[in-house]
Amino acid sequence: MRKYLTALLLFQAMLSRGQELKSYLPVWKDSKKNKIQADWLITKITDRAEIFVSEDHKDIILDNGLLRRTFRLRPNLSCTDFTNLSNGQQLLRAVKAEARITINGKDYNIGGLYGQPEKGYLKIEWINQLRSYAGDFQYKSYDITTVMPYLNWKPSPARWAANQQQPTGKMVTFNFESGTAALKGIVIKVNYELYDGIPLVCKWISIENRSISIIKVDKVVNEILAVHEEESSVAGTATQLKIPHGLYIESNYAFNNSMNARLSDQTTNWKADTSYTSQVNYLLNTPCLLEVHPPVGPGIELIPGAVFKSIRTNELLLDSYDRERNGLAQRIFYRTVAPWATQNPIYLFLKSFDETVFKKAVDQCAAAGFEMVIFSFGTAFNMEYLSEKNISFCKKMADYAHSKGIQIGGYSLLASRRIDDETDVIDPKTGKPNVHAYYAHSPCLGSKWGLEYFRKLKDFYKRTGFDEFDQDGAYPGDVCASTKHPGHKGLDDSQWKQIELQKDFYRWCAENAIFLNTPDWYFLDGGSKCALGYREVNFSLPRAQQIILNRQNIYDATWEKMPSMGWGFVPLTEYHGGGAAATLEPLSEHLDAYEQLMMQYFGAGIQACYLGTRIYDTDDTKRMVSRVVTWYKTYRMILNSQIIHLRRPDGRDWDGILHVDPRGKEKALVMLYNPLNEVITKKIKLPLYYTGLHDKASIREKEGKSKSYRLDKNGDTYVEVAIPANGYTWLVVE
Repeated sequence: MRKYLTALLLFQAMLSRGQELKSYLPVWKDSKKNKIQADWLITKITDRAEIFVSEDHKDIILDNGLLRRTFRLRPNLSCTDFTNLSNGQQLLRAVKAEARITINGKDYNIGGLYGQPEKGYLKIEWINQLRSYAGDFQYKSYDITTVMPYLNWKPSPARWAANQQQPTGKMVTFNFESGTAALKGIVIKVNYELYDGIPLVCKWISIENRSISIIKVDKVVNEILAVHEEESSVAGTATQLKIPHGLYIESNYAFNNSMNARLSDQTTNWKADTSYTSQVNYLLNTPCLLEVHPPVGPGIELIPGAVFKSIRTNELLLDSYDRERNGLAQRIFYRTVAPWATQNPIYLFLKSFDETVFKKAVDQCAAAGFEMVIFSFGTAFNMEYLSEKNISFCKKMADYAHSKGIQIGGYSLLASRRIDDETDVIDPKTGKPNVHAYYAHSPCLGSKWGLEYFRKLKDFYKRTGFDEFDQDGAYPGDVCASTKHPGHKGLDDSQWKQIELQKDFYRWCAENAIFLNTPDWYFLDGGSKCALGYREVNFSLPRAQQIILNRQNIYDATWEKMPSMGWGFVPLTEYHGGGAAATLEPLSEHLDAYEQLMMQYFGAGIQACYLGTRIYDTDDTKRMVSRVVTWYKTYRMILNSQIIHLRRPDGRDWDGILHVDPRGKEKALVMLYNPLNEVITKKIKLPLYYTGLHDKASIREKEGKSKSYRLDKNGDTYVEVAIPANGYTWLVVE
């Protein structure tokens, strides 16, 4: 009986603090406070993501051994600590609201505390003195769950992927309500997903309309952080000054065909904080206030019972200014939260829709080790054409490919084309079809045609069994002022509704084991691959020039991309002109160039679009292609691991890259190239720190005998190599 009464009193005490019994948490110990972990880029971190309560029950603490984030619960919820545990860096200088929303034209803060006497730093003893504002949404309770997959990706058993595991961790949800009569029944949930083994947290919010009225959600700022400034500069504008460096931000709201995360980003806004009056900059222009929100909208109407979910803001903590190290962190971020982007099939981009040509190409791919055939642009292939004849023919082609163990895909153009005045995006200034769209003209995805486009694509894939979708001209961010398109109400919600239509289809593809190749940065919503970044007319240049330019493209594009995220290009047949000097056909007459192009792409773990109608023309060509593909598959895991950049191609001396995998069988694989007409013999420095090896390493050239090499205190060693003229060699580190 006494135990029962004790439990009842504990339960009542928890309810009096606004908590539920299921939210009872372990107490955070001070012993964790200054614990510095091993280097997470090399060593697997054993600490798991966990949610704690402070000993005085005033704070909720997120900690995974790599980052710590603390929230004061009363008198309203606010983040008071954001620490990088790898280097001890405190990111916050001031408290702010958790989020800000605009409903029916009026701004409201979600949580937040006020009264901090100095905005350049936050002393712990000040926190107890902070106060709330009654007009803000007020914290009510929290819930703890495990992290659930954002996207229920279905890996194809026929398709290789370096990682098929979804991220794990814990999520805390903070629940808010407003005391304002006009907002009665509006519930805000602020969600933080903390992952295992990586200094990463993902934040997103939801708005639940439990009222009896329609509300308009004009704007949602789902993250607000007052971060320490990066420099001490008396003059300069916010665009001229450096933004804080220790925090990498990426949301799943990115477009514009740049094939680059930073330039595709639409939501990260570093602003001046005029409330920070003690900053050095005289005009208070220091960009030290982070606000994350889409550039337009969402501008949607939320009916009673409906739920709105914001963009997902990923916050990755960086502990260095080193470009390679920060790039490694970013690449591991993608490998963790977007495992579908580690798929990397070998494919032929087929320039024909002829059945005979297709079957011969499939037979060749099966014989030489290729894994997929994609119907290219410029053929009669059209997945929008749903006639029984077209569907039957395409299913027949898919069945044949599958019988040979080959996957099949096809090309489709979306936004970079004109349909008609009724369909195209409408200029908000002129009220006419927009000739100033990203691609000059573009259909609105929310038009009747746009909705039908996505319906037709899904129908095609369901009926044919195709495995890959090759999207060109994905949604680039155009707004539309039409009030007649069924997929959006008007200008305010046009961007949000269009990108959601695009992302919804991509998520559907990933959840149905359809490999997705798109030129835009949709990796966080199911995209698996985009281009490295290139100038198309360069493929009309002579082969010798293409070889070096392609290696430059590989080198430059892999600072932030994993190898599997990018594709290159090999014009087996003519592309953008150039004639015989630019192409590989007849293949048997250009075996050296063909092998060099294959080896430098495969050697980087990158697949190329081999554009043509066949991959070999003679037995010698077949043997070469089969040999290179077999080599790639032998070392596939290490070749798809992270890249360390050794020397950029410049046509004057050797160049090369180094793959590292501290948890793999091969710890590293080095690719070295020689653009000169004579052999290059020299000692080359190999930075092996990220292999996780200490003191010594076993290194062999190609399949030769291994030799033991001493590593210095930085993990470096030197290996003497002879790189053939206009050729390559490779080393394996074990």
